[in-house]
Amino acid sequence: MTKPGVTKADVEAKAIQKILITQPKPESDKSPYFELSRKYSVELDFYPFIRLEGIPARDFRKQKIEIQQYTGVIFTSRNAIDHFFRICEEMKVSVSQDTKYFCITEAVALYLQKFILYRKRKVFYGADGTNKSMFDAINKHKGNEKFLYVCSENQQDNEIVSWLKTNSCEFTLAFMYRSVSSDVKEVLTKTEYDVICFFTPSGVRSLFDNVPKFKQNGTVIGAFGNNTTKAAEDAGLKLEIKAPQPQAPSMVAALEQFLAANKKKK
Repeated sequence: MTKPGVTKADVEAKAIQKILITQPKPESDKSPYFELSRKYSVELDFYPFIRLEGIPARDFRKQKIEIQQYTGVIFTSRNAIDHFFRICEEMKVSVSQDTKYFCITEAVALYLQKFILYRKRKVFYGADGTNKSMFDAINKHKGNEKFLYVCSENQQDNEIVSWLKTNSCEFTLAFMYRSVSSDVKEVLTKTEYDVICFFTPSGVRSLFDNVPKFKQNGTVIGAFGNNTTKAAEDAGLKLEIKAPQPQAPSMVAALEQFLAANKKKK
């Protein structure tokens, strides 16, 4: 029986030595990624496959969004928070102290302290970092709020949009930044990775922007999130690692399950 977070293992077990994480290197030495590296004697490289560009206020105005009209703001990342308050500053918009904020995780919620006086009665977040837990928080307030979902121009979470529509929430998408493919050709051509992990559809697109004729050839591919999984499969990639799953809520957990299962096969 395949463990949660790992798809059916129909490829022969091979020695996993080098893993590419398509995100920036964690700032803390205590990151679980480094513990994973030590435990399984694997080398982890971190290279962000995308970079974010802020949409200038003059272009944001074309969306004809009056920020003050919204009583609830949805954030799925610290980047979204940065760009929301950047736009507000550039447009000289004063955000009401009564505005409620709905965040994907507690870590994202706590980041709001950089910009506002943090009060629990107006900041809400999901219990376990999943969209579902954030939906539970939004659900308690949806009848009285007008939501602004701050997201990337080319990377909004379709599951969130679908839920807001299905649950008759009054909402607007606010595009305040966009993702752009990073130049990682050298990374991909100089090193042969046993595993590559993706976290966004834009990251998958960046792979083919950099190496249009990329062939998987036995490389193990991991994806975090439904949208990333769909983008990878639509691009013709075969996935062996998927997160989040009930027993693998993070990419680290899914990676560990894969490495443990791979080790047992030998």
